[in-house]
Amino acid sequence: MNILTTIASAVVLVLAVIVVAFYALGADRFWRFAGEPDLGPVVFETLQRRTSPNDALACPPGFCKALIDVATPLYGLPARDLRAAFVKVIASEPRVAKVDSNDATLTDRYVFRSPTMGYPDTVVVRFIEQPDGRSTLAMYSRSQFGHSDLGANKARITRLLAKLATFAPPV
Repeated sequence: MNILTTIASAVVLVLAVIVVAFYALGADRFWRFAGEPDLGPVVFETLQRRTSPNDALACPPGFCKALIDVATPLYGLPARDLRAAFVKVIASEPRVAKVDSNDATLTDRYVFRSPTMGYPDTVVVRFIEQPDGRSTLAMYSRSQFGHSDLGANKARITRLLAKLATFAPPV
């Protein structure tokens, strides 16, 4: 055997072992070798965006100091009711798990997984009380892997806000 054949055989063997491990362990356990899928909490008011284009931020105007991708509207119900409506939205989403909930700050954190490879993305949602029984929200979605997400995080935020509008129409 020449050296190129040996190298090619070794590469094929390594790839085969990785594929078998992925299917044997499942996406959730497999990707944990690279770290926890939950990327943790954020403070929206002081959030600094990533330098890589694999995140997206939705905030009400003036709430976040970071550059936002989507401006969130005002809703005609209290923050706790908006949060309850968002729970219905999450229930309609595939491959998502709630990983943290803070009733004091009205903040929830979820891990979404991509359909084929099960890549984890962390989404943090904070519900914000406004005057006159109204509310709004801030949402930050970020990928654990890759430099670019090809717009997946922004598309997710946009989709979630559109679904939310069916349960809680903006004012």
